[in-house]
Amino acid sequence: MKRSTKFVLGALGCAAAACGIAALAVAPGKADEAEKAKFYGRNFAHRGLHSYDRSVPENSLAAFRLAVEAGYGMELDVQLSKDGKVVVFHDDDLNRVCGVNKRVDELTFDELRELRLCETEEVIPLFSEVLDLVAGRQPIICELKTGKRNNELCEKTLELIEFYEGDVCIESFDPFIVAWFREHAKHLVRGQLAQPAHYYKSEGLNGISGFILANTVLNVLSRPNFIAYRVGGTAPGARLSKALGALDFCWTSHNSANEEGRDAVIFEFYKPESKFK
Repeated sequence: MKRSTKFVLGALGCAAAACGIAALAVAPGKADEAEKAKFYGRNFAHRGLHSYDRSVPENSLAAFRLAVEAGYGMELDVQLSKDGKVVVFHDDDLNRVCGVNKRVDELTFDELRELRLCETEEVIPLFSEVLDLVAGRQPIICELKTGKRNNELCEKTLELIEFYEGDVCIESFDPFIVAWFREHAKHLVRGQLAQPAHYYKSEGLNGISGFILANTVLNVLSRPNFIAYRVGGTAPGARLSKALGALDFCWTSHNSANEEGRDAVIFEFYKPESKFK
């Protein structure tokens, strides 16, 4: 065999091996089709059906009530208070929404309850209160925020979901949280949140970490059933994961054009149809 032919065959073999390794790394997990169908083809109100002028605050009971009444699923964020309550709030700190220069996990739930959302009468709700309000009428995407007590947050969130008679899936930017649910709650639909690498850099992560997260390489640990990717461009690894069967969710949409080719959409500040498939 000619040397050039051997070189070409060797190069092709290396390329095939690299593709196989990449596919193994980003491959999604399998989920019951009936469970996935509960979230498929739907629009989910981002942090509830909150308003641009903040008169209906994000992650408030008012926002979730409006989402239910409009027939939308909803996305929300959970984290722990200082005394271990599962509260619904997005930011690590309270400044943007409550005007207080403290972290959520520095205050007890009673202390958090004294605060108001966006200068309204709305308060920070417990996850259990949101579940009671929704009462199984619409599906929920629950994002778990990463922190110093991830296992505690996962355990307490799962306990609430297990006693809830309604449809809830989980997602997180933290692949290790998604992996926790793979190990402890295989029956739940789980998703990996991700975004292009430059967003991770702006959040203080180095280039390697950003590349890994943007390309969902740690799917090898968590095997998510869906990828929820930031609108505006998807890294090759995440595209491969979707090609291999991961459901395609996107966030945060500001117009209905983002429904094209997607399996679910997380939206805000407009009112699409509740279902598009």
